[in-house]
Amino acid sequence: MHDRRVAPLDPARPAAKKGAPSQTLSTFCAGLPVAGRQVRTLRERADRPKRDAALALRFGRTRLARPRNTIEPDLPASVAATVIEVVEEAPPEGQEPLHWRLLTSHHVADAEAAWRIVSWYEQRWHIEQLFRTMKRQGLDIESSQLEQADRLAKLVALATKAAAITMMMVHARDGADTRPASVAFGRQERDLLRALNERLQGRTETQRNPHPPDSLAWAAWIVARLGGWKNHAKDRPAGPITYQRGIQQFWTMLEAWELKDLYQP
Repeated sequence: MHDRRVAPLDPARPAAKKGAPSQTLSTFCAGLPVAGRQVRTLRERADRPKRDAALALRFGRTRLARPRNTIEPDLPASVAATVIEVVEEAPPEGQEPLHWRLLTSHHVADAEAAWRIVSWYEQRWHIEQLFRTMKRQGLDIESSQLEQADRLAKLVALATKAAAITMMMVHARDGADTRPASVAFGRQERDLLRALNERLQGRTETQRNPHPPDSLAWAAWIVARLGGWKNHAKDRPAGPITYQRGIQQFWTMLEAWELKDLYQP
């Protein structure tokens, strides 16, 4: 958010004289050579269509200067970090160029290591969606009244597993994930999915589950339908909250399904 001031890389080196312009991250990065170029696919957003972006990479070791105004009197004068900058040099007309400036404590020896950090950063959307699934719109763990740290840790661990299964459904919905449903669902759960699939499918080809039976994508189609997704051509793909609703509905049904085996005459 802010163009932070940088300090001399050697802490023993004297800082710039009072009144001299301070170097910032932006001016520091502008002086770095281009270390590599790659084309990366940018996901679709509300303000941007999916597209390929040709990116230029720069990276270097620097030190972030302590803020001039801070209430913490014992902060160090500077903190070492590696800055990695990727810039889209020729964006399509009317599109804002991609520009990321990343700070990391990881050792970055070459362009390959720098691109690896960029790849990690590209996963941030999935991480945010995982947290969104755990919070108020999804599992709502914030409303828990647990006060002991060990119990809260257990609750968060359970919620994270549930949210991870939800995100597996999101990633599998387009059929690109070819793993079997068994990576997320047990034997009885898959039996229930088969029964639900027959109930949720329509008569026409477009109303039927398009994915291979017992695949993760096949299970994701069923869970999305349970969550309220209508499978209409004009509908957007189901998102994390729809899948969370579908998973909760599925677990409720599973309890009745398991009782069937216990009490059926």
